[in-house]
Amino acid sequence: MAESTVLVVDDEPLILEFLAENLREDDFTVLTAASGGEAMDALAVSRPDVVLLDVVLPDMSGYDVCRRVRQADSVNDPWDPDLPIIMLSAKAEHTDRVRGLNRGADDYVTKPFHYPELLARIGAVLKRVSRARDAHELKYGELAVNMLSREVTVAGMRVEVSAKEFALLATLAADPERVFTKRELLQMVWDFRSPGRTRTLDSHASRLRQKLVRHSDAGWIANVWGVGYRLCRPE
Repeated sequence: MAESTVLVVDDEPLILEFLAENLREDDFTVLTAASGGEAMDALAVSRPDVVLLDVVLPDMSGYDVCRRVRQADSVNDPWDPDLPIIMLSAKAEHTDRVRGLNRGADDYVTKPFHYPELLARIGAVLKRVSRARDAHELKYGELAVNMLSREVTVAGMRVEVSAKEFALLATLAADPERVFTKRELLQMVWDFRSPGRTRTLDSHASRLRQKLVRHSDAGWIANVWGVGYRLCRPE
């Protein structure tokens, strides 16, 4: 759990302060919000690993926040629809818990809670999410290619790529030590039967390199002259 980031959303200052202080002591980076609007603003500019979300908030309910996150449009919304969410609520009825889980929450913890139990639940959610992501994520150093969400990140920063750029990067990342010939890439990504004389691959590789270099010291895409392309780590 070390180095994970938690967004705590609660309009009760004492709870917000208590959770922030204790989570920091347990090596989390902590972001805070006192309303649903503040939570959405925080998610628009940061990428926490898990959200602790109070159900009763002054402007919108935690259910509404959770619904907005889960229904995110990958084109127009900056937050991750698969973001782990643990709801916190004084409502302990079974129907309230079911309502929270139906809105997409990963867990539901009733107030007053015992901090060690909450910490264990955070750890369980993070481990579960980590196992699921590892199953469909290609990693090479700080570069990550998520095959399920079709998201590319470098050092945790999202990189916007086109469909063909994603397909090219995913192909290279699937076997990062291998040099793929131009013929192979044109067949695998563009389904070209006879490549002929085309600059399609080179132009896509160049644009992809330019996008990746904005977030690191190198473009990650190495041109092996006379052969093709492969991934390369920044020095």
